[in-house]
Amino acid sequence: MKLALLVAVVTIFVLFVSFRRKVPIKPMPTPGMAAPDFTLKSQESKPVSLKDFRGKWVVLYFYPKDQTPGCTIEARNFQHDLPKYDVRNAVVLGVSVQDTDSHKSFCAKEGLGFRLLADPDRTTSAAYGSLADLLVTTISSRHTFLIDPEGKIAKVYDTVSVGSHSQQVLADLDALQQALVEKRQ
Repeated sequence: MKLALLVAVVTIFVLFVSFRRKVPIKPMPTPGMAAPDFTLKSQESKPVSLKDFRGKWVVLYFYPKDQTPGCTIEARNFQHDLPKYDVRNAVVLGVSVQDTDSHKSFCAKEGLGFRLLADPDRTTSAAYGSLADLLVTTISSRHTFLIDPEGKIAKVYDTVSVGSHSQQVLADLDALQQALVEKRQ
């Protein structure tokens, strides 16, 4: 009896995994490529597009889930450093597959002053190669893309240490901006 039950459970699980809708994951964009455009709703349920930020640097960070330890540390650090990003003509945008209500609650609880974007259909996460399929669920992978004012990928972070990530992005942003100044001279 136990074996029959186990076989039934495994069969149902395999069928579930096989037939659930999958979003094709594209390769992660690389520096120099045009950043994939998107329009997603923010925690305020307002549409936000990448093209809205032409002329600014964009820190586009993908994260797995609102109100989890690592994601909270990462968000708090970006929030703490937000004035430093403002001085550098940069905006911070977070993306996960959760809905706007989850993002709204996360922003309220943590006092976040930047936009969190909902990607429930997973197309933006997939377009950036930042989707993790965990068999029973799919989440955004912890990746960050630094996008230049012309809309091109300037730097890719495919491995992120949440405690020091914001500081690393700021340092790289300084180096990239300095390189642009030197190139123009």
